[in-house]
Amino acid sequence: MVSDELQLSRFALTALLERSEAIRVVGAAGSSLDALEFAETHRPDVTIISFEGADNDAIAIAEKIASLPGCRSLLLATAFSRTVVRQAFSSGIDGMVQRSAPPRQLFDAIHRVHQGERVFDPELTVAALANGGCPLTLRELSVLEYVAQGDTVTEISARLHLSEGTVRNYLSSVVAKLGARNRIDALRIAQSAHWI
Repeated sequence: MVSDELQLSRFALTALLERSEAIRVVGAAGSSLDALEFAETHRPDVTIISFEGADNDAIAIAEKIASLPGCRSLLLATAFSRTVVRQAFSSGIDGMVQRSAPPRQLFDAIHRVHQGERVFDPELTVAALANGGCPLTLRELSVLEYVAQGDTVTEISARLHLSEGTVRNYLSSVVAKLGARNRIDALRIAQSAHWI
């Protein structure tokens, strides 16, 4: 199944996939929620979810689809932030492919995901997961990256599906672990060390 909010992009991706004799597109959805509803009802082998970097709903839906029996999910985007790669890799999402990849690479990723493999670009994954001596957990880094984008505690809690109190606890932990004066100082320390 293909999920893409842009109708032309969804149509083009579906047409491309149908050129392969080994792939049959069983459905197309215009939103992540429609994709989840389709997946719950029809259980496609692989769901390709196109999204743009800041769409955390798409990531959450991809995780839910991957948790359905017999379903696997693959993210397709122009670029992936380290936060997205960390979240996808540590969750049940089965793979990530950049839109700039040649069609044969997408076809290969779909087949490998269908066979039960996880398909993540090695360089992208190592860069995202390597902490380089960083004392922060992946979740703490995710919270701090959203702080770097200017998000409020409320926005971060919505993006990461956490309570506001939990986000504040993560921020307090980050400040303490880095010996910072406040979250802005913690952000400066983390950016200077290239952890985010």
